[in-house]
Amino acid sequence: MSHRIFIPICIFLIFAGMGCKSASEVPVDLRELTVEEIHAAYRNGTYTSEDLVRAYLSRIDSLNGELNALTYINPDALEAAKNLDAEFAASGQLRPLHGIPLIVKDNINTRGMPTTAGALALQNYIPEEDAFIIRKLVEAGAIILAKSNMAEWAFSPKHTESSTAGTTHNPYDTGRVPAGSSGGTAAAVAANMGAIGLGTDTGNSIRGPSSHCALVGFRTTLGLISRSAIVPLYLRNDVVGPMCRTVADATRVMEVMAGPDPADPLTQYGADQIPEDYTRFLQQDALQGARIGVLRILSDDDPNPEIASLFEAALTDLQKLGATVVDPVEVPDFSALRQNQWCAEFRGDIEDFLATYVQRDTLKTLEDIIRIGTRSEYARNGLARFVDAAGRSQDPEIPCLDPFTDSRRIAFREAIEREMDSLQLDAIVYPSWNHPPARIDAFNEEYRGDNSQIIAPHTGQPAFTVPMGFTAAGLPAGLQFLGRMFAEPTLVGLTYAYEQGTRHRHPPEN
Repeated sequence: MSHRIFIPICIFLIFAGMGCKSASEVPVDLRELTVEEIHAAYRNGTYTSEDLVRAYLSRIDSLNGELNALTYINPDALEAAKNLDAEFAASGQLRPLHGIPLIVKDNINTRGMPTTAGALALQNYIPEEDAFIIRKLVEAGAIILAKSNMAEWAFSPKHTESSTAGTTHNPYDTGRVPAGSSGGTAAAVAANMGAIGLGTDTGNSIRGPSSHCALVGFRTTLGLISRSAIVPLYLRNDVVGPMCRTVADATRVMEVMAGPDPADPLTQYGADQIPEDYTRFLQQDALQGARIGVLRILSDDDPNPEIASLFEAALTDLQKLGATVVDPVEVPDFSALRQNQWCAEFRGDIEDFLATYVQRDTLKTLEDIIRIGTRSEYARNGLARFVDAAGRSQDPEIPCLDPFTDSRRIAFREAIEREMDSLQLDAIVYPSWNHPPARIDAFNEEYRGDNSQIIAPHTGQPAFTVPMGFTAAGLPAGLQFLGRMFAEPTLVGLTYAYEQGTRHRHPPEN
């Protein structure tokens, strides 16, 4: 996939002792651009941030009608780019994400832009302040390029459909889903409509769409990154994280976002767990001497033959890259421990969000949301789970306890980490999905093999997905690495080494 736009520019590189270049036709090739490559172009005077934003806007204009990935284009993106260009011309310094166009999922508060969570109830909600993580990303130089479509209220791991924007299509096969709920970000970043992206993950929604769109998706340790000013699904499980084309880019985004936020008490657990520099763990030889366990209870659960073959090839590649593969890993009582982990606390979490951020008299309760309605049958059924036939509130079937002290969660996590310790494992691997992306018109029937829901959301452990290859029909598959709590540095190294050693990702053909 390629896109070129020719723009006359004049670059001032006074800090480097270079004069003003004469205006010339400069191509901006958006294929698979990385943060490092963009910053090299800025330093070399190849193009400016303004040029890059214009190129992405042109690409969005040509592709988004087909993919329906983006719901709102930031009208101030070009102005932000011009300001960052002026700053660079004056200082000669680039911030960590200086001039990097960012796709933001539409449940994350962005000042002056709609944040709808795909729902009619929030279609006119425009926050006055950025979410904590957005402030950090903007301070690091990122440019909010657009907001992305999502599964309404983040209910669906299966597909990405909202009342505000409709259905998003997978760029590798537009008749198929990009999974949910962060499918808009996944489709946009995979199709090179933005440089980097953000998703949220309650059970699947960073890693599932990333796997289905040949991206890198980081679900970090619960408590590492703030979730304040993000429309919640279940805060007990919710995580926000990067969705990018490379491990290096995802690592840079994660590094900017990580850190404590007084508005999110869970981040106190991660305050002392953040290294000074995550990027130093981007080592191509990180698999040398590593010990990787294979969780066959997931990989062998009714897999699609092609996905199973790709997984076996991945295990061989891990060995070729220097790892010892421990196969299988059997966690005692795994099947019993994984039961009764979901706690559906949407009512309390969404009503707190409405009171704290939306502050609208006509929109305070779940009943208000139901009264306003939805165009999505899937979302309608999702909302109905929280009220009985008479419209009265229903308590969660499983008691909702503190996510860091809940004995059920602790027992599940400790069983996994004890087995990792006994086998001296650095990570455990399994396919992110045991099946390829479902067809949009049969997403319910073909939703199978979603392994992301089973461990990390409940234990709080970090889990990263990276491209594992493609089926014969060109459909992406992902390999997931599960680590110990706050073992992001280890996972960065392992996933980077695997990515660099296999180079599976390629863009869609269109």
